Amino acid sequence: MDYWSIRLRKKPSRGGEVSMTLTTVELDNVDLKFPRSSGLLSSIKSIFGKKKEGFTALQNINLKVNSGEVIGVIGRNGSGKSTLLRVIAGIYPTDEGTCKVRGEISLLSGLGTGFSRHLSGRENAILYGSILGHSIQTMENYMPEIIDFSELGEFIDQPLRTYSAGMKARLGLAVASAIKPEILLVDEVLGVGDPNFREKSMDRILSMVEDAGTVVIVSHSFALMKKICSRMVLIDKGKIVEEGDCDLVISAYYDLYPKKV
Repeated sequence: MDYWSIRLRKKPSRGGEVSMTLTTVELDNVDLKFPRSSGLLSSIKSIFGKKKEGFTALQNINLKVNSGEVIGVIGRNGSGKSTLLRVIAGIYPTDEGTCKVRGEISLLSGLGTGFSRHLSGRENAILYGSILGHSIQTMENYMPEIIDFSELGEFIDQPLRTYSAGMKARLGLAVASAIKPEILLVDEVLGVGDPNFREKSMDRILSMVEDAGTVVIVSHSFALMKKICSRMVLIDKGKIVEEGDCDLVISAYYDLYPKKV
């Protein structure tokens, strides 16, 4: 995979006035396959460079995301939405095509994915920031904001195993957004919490966009997506089948998957 920059790269210089639109994420004819088989035979084939057998997770993906955009990705479970985010984040290498990324990336995936259940919320936040290249002192400076936004209070010093799913998700979003990455990837966490917290989440993401950040969101909450996304993408069986205005893409989703009466 060809990268302009990867997860730990420092922010590019912003000196001077730049009026042109910057493409921060660009996928060009991306294909990705996952192997169906496992075990000794699969290992031998990979050693001798045999062509990967399996199902196609992504096929001929072409997508450009510009700085300041909020892009929503929708589709049924197993359609390739989360896989797409992991390709952008550099977790999955492509089999064909290129994925180019400009800027520091933070992937918020699942309910506290990547956190240790044995560490406290505070310790997990510091560890997460350290992985992205931030010092312990920097993360300590962010802690008041993280605690306030996540609404965890004294629970911030309790082990994650005592947290509910919603508490983990709130902590994840608080940490990921507090470190202000240039590209934030959000996978199925916007609908967590009570209505007030969901509103806070939308406000936080919009403020990141105003700071010239880029956001790519996967969610099944179309109402939330319409409020915050500038455009949307519909994925079906690993292919982008519609892209554009939110209403257009949502309509295409229901054409593809009619509601059961």
